[in-house]
Amino acid sequence: MELSLSNSSSLRFPQNDFLPRHNRSTLGPFHTFSIKKLASKSISICRPLIWRRPPLVRLNAQTATESNASGDKHGDDDFIVEDVPHLTHFLPDLPSYTNPLKKSQAYAVVKKTFVSPEDMVAKEIIVQKDSPRGIHFRRAGPREKVFFTPEEVRACIVTCGGLCPGINTVIREIVCGLKNMYGVDDVLGIQGGYSGFYSKNTLNLTTKVVNDIHKRGGTFLQTSRGGHDTKKIVDNIQDRGINQVYIIGGDGTQKGAAAIYKEVEKRGIKVAVAGIPKTIDNDIAVIDKSFGFDTAVEEAQRAINAAHVEAESVQNGVGIVKLMGRYSGFIAMLATLGNRDVDCCLIPESPFYLEGPGGLYEYVEQQLKENRHVLIVLAEGAGQEYVAQSMQAFQEKDASGNRLLLDVGLWLTQQIKDHFTNERKMTINMKYIGKRNLYTSGAHMVNPAPVK
Repeated sequence: MELSLSNSSSLRFPQNDFLPRHNRSTLGPFHTFSIKKLASKSISICRPLIWRRPPLVRLNAQTATESNASGDKHGDDDFIVEDVPHLTHFLPDLPSYTNPLKKSQAYAVVKKTFVSPEDMVAKEIIVQKDSPRGIHFRRAGPREKVFFTPEEVRACIVTCGGLCPGINTVIREIVCGLKNMYGVDDVLGIQGGYSGFYSKNTLNLTTKVVNDIHKRGGTFLQTSRGGHDTKKIVDNIQDRGINQVYIIGGDGTQKGAAAIYKEVEKRGIKVAVAGIPKTIDNDIAVIDKSFGFDTAVEEAQRAINAAHVEAESVQNGVGIVKLMGRYSGFIAMLATLGNRDVDCCLIPESPFYLEGPGGLYEYVEQQLKENRHVLIVLAEGAGQEYVAQSMQAFQEKDASGNRLLLDVGLWLTQQIKDHFTNERKMTINMKYIGKRNLYTSGAHMVNPAPVK
C-alpha cells in the first residue's frame, strides 16, 4: 500500500492509507470558499486552523501559472507546499498497484473513494484580494494507486513515550484496517518502545488478539522513553523483513521516526515509515483533533467542578486548577468553555500579567467582591517565563528531549496568596488542584496518567 513518510522534526501527522481520513463532508474546522480571478475563474480551496512547519517545497501549480499569465502579480513562487516525503522520492521506479479498496463492498457506494494527489489544503483561512497563494498542505487520504501488494507486506507497530487515552484503540484500528481493508495478515507488535526493536520483544498481532484491547487502559504493547538507536532499529527492520513501520508517539518519538526514515532512505530499502501523533494537547497541524484530547477535556471537568465546590463553600475562596497541554492551551480552553463556573482561563497563547490595571490581581479582587469566590483554570505552559524569572531556574529535559515545564500552578497559588494576605490584608482560602492529584486520583479512569 501507499504510505507517506516524513523526515521532519515536526512529523506530527501521518499521511497514509490505513487510518480514517477526512473527506470534504467531514472536514470540521476546515472552511471552503472561493477566490474569484478576473471574474471568470473560481478556485475552491480549504484552509486549516493551525499548522506546524515541515520542510518547504515549491510547486508549479496550473492555476497559479494561468493567473500569472493573465496579469496577476502572484505567480508560481507564491504557491508553497509543505510536503511529506514518499517512498517514490528515493525509489522512483517502484511499481504501483490498484488500491484494494476499489474492490471493497464497503466503498462500492462511495462516489469518490480516493483522494487526488493534487488536492491541497491551504494554511490561511482569511485571505485578501491581492494576497499570495501561500503555504499549502497535501491532503491526506487513500490514493487510487498503492506501492505494496497485501502478500508482500510485513508491518510492525510500536508505541513510545508517555501514556495517552486511546492508544490501544489506534493499535486495534491499524491491525483491523490492514486486515479488513487491505488484506494484510502479517503484523508485528514491538514491545517496550524503540528498544524493543533490538531486544527481540515482539507479538504477532491479529484481529483476534486485538479484539478487545480498546477497552483497556495504557498501551497493550508497553512503552518506554529514550532507547533510540537508529542503526540498530533499521538493522532489525531489515533482518525481520519489515516493510511498513507504524510509530505511535509524541514529539521525541516522531523525531526518532524521522531519523529512522533518513536511515531507510540512505540505505535505499523499500520500507515505509508512518508517524502517528500521540498527544492529548491537540497541538497538531492540519487535523481536527488528536486522539485522547476529548478524554482529557472530559476528565478535567471533574477537577474543575471539585475546585468550584470548594471555592464557593468558603468566604474569599480561590480555586486554581492546572491542566496539561504543554505549550498549548486547548485542553484548558475547551474545558473552560464546557464549564460555566470558570471565571478566568490562562493559556500560553495569550500572555497575562499579575499587577496593575487589567492584571490578574485586580480581576481576582473584583470577582471576590462580587461573588465571594473565583475559579481559575491554568494551562501548564502558561506563565513559564514568570516562574523561571522568580525561581532563577534552568530548563531541564526528559528522556525524550522535551523541556520539563516548571510548576506554574504552585507558583501562581503562592503569588496570589502572598499578594492578598500581605498587601491587600485580605483573608483568602486557596484550593489548588494540579495534574498530579488530578490524574492519579480517579481510579475509574481508562488512562490514569494521560501525558505525552
